[in-house]
Amino acid sequence: MSEDGKTEEFFVLEQTRVGGISYILVSDSTGDDGECMILKDTSPEEEKEATYEPVEDEAELTAVLKIFEELLEDVSIER
Repeated sequence: MSEDGKTEEFFVLEQTRVGGISYILVSDSTGDDGECMILKDTSPEEEKEATYEPVEDEAELTAVLKIFEELLEDVSIER
């Protein structure tokens, strides 16, 4: 859900787990020109539903982006 309370839909391109934290790479489109975002699961472990928030820390974002680039060899991700 966005800050203004609207539901947002994304397409999950890939997921990974680093240091016990789940990350997903999502896009707003299934086409080649979609905007991508890396989200991390911030929900407590005992929670049944995941809560994802955008990765804002630059070092964390760079590290996870490198992993997604390796996982998706045939996809070009531009910052």
